[in-house]
Amino acid sequence: MRSFLSVIAASVAVASFALPVLAQEGGGEVWRVEDVVVEGRRLDQAAASYVAEVARPARGRGTARWDDGICVGAVNFSRDVARHLVDRVSDVARELGIRALEPGCDPNILIFGTDDGAALATALVEARPGNFRPRATGMTAGSAALRAFQDGDRAVRWWHVSTPIDSATGRRAVRVAGDIFLQGDSTDSPLSYAPQISVVGGASRLNTQIEDRIDRAYVIVDVDLLGEAGLGQLADYVALVSLAQIDPDAELGRFETILNLFEPNGLEVAGLSPWDRAYLEGLYAVRFGYVSPGAQRDALSRSLLRAYEARIPASE
Repeated sequence: MRSFLSVIAASVAVASFALPVLAQEGGGEVWRVEDVVVEGRRLDQAAASYVAEVARPARGRGTARWDDGICVGAVNFSRDVARHLVDRVSDVARELGIRALEPGCDPNILIFGTDDGAALATALVEARPGNFRPRATGMTAGSAALRAFQDGDRAVRWWHVSTPIDSATGRRAVRVAGDIFLQGDSTDSPLSYAPQISVVGGASRLNTQIEDRIDRAYVIVDVDLLGEAGLGQLADYVALVSLAQIDPDAELGRFETILNLFEPNGLEVAGLSPWDRAYLEGLYAVRFGYVSPGAQRDALSRSLLRAYEARIPASE
């Protein structure tokens, strides 16, 4: 049976959009956060602030990441634009050590082009609601976030589904409606239940073998709202929101980041900034396995800081 992503890729065919590659000049200035941080904050505080703003994991869970590899598909773009988007997301993934499959695979990252992002998001959710909001806790950002995904005017919108996994067994740590009971269960109904966190390491109450892994991502590009953004900038923006769970309402005016692309003066950021790359590198380098989401954020902040300092020469 063909997957939902494959069916959508074959069925969404409103028009083929060739994205404009326009001038990337802009006025004003974007603050760069390097050795000395704006508002007198230290660099470690800035890293924590960036993580607090950017990260939007599933409710009650730690930040998730891709684990088993990605397959990127692009729907409703001209061939050249689709190829550029797919290649860029795949290339950034490979730089992070993520396996990126070749064309012809079954997409788990699907990028849509449209002239009405809200309408397309609503149609996708209504067609297969279970793909966007599985009947289990700890897998998405929640109902309010899903409504926001379907509403408003955004040049780019995205949605992730992740799963808590028991790294010791490779099994899901959450029951989804319709599941057959797990090994060792005998009387449980197939209804969903909250993730069961197992603490390991003897007396430690801080660590767990439960890890959060991204299963699929949907990214919708509203071509009528791209303004003067160039294709290269858009591709880097899409790569970042595809490979990490990013808060679409993050306030990042004091950081140099591609996430400001559609904000005033955002065109000055040519692509993934040092902060963006450090965040991705930190996300895929950090050792997860903390019971507390707050502890996971702290670990990610430290990992981001190490990656950022490695990118910025001490003389700057």
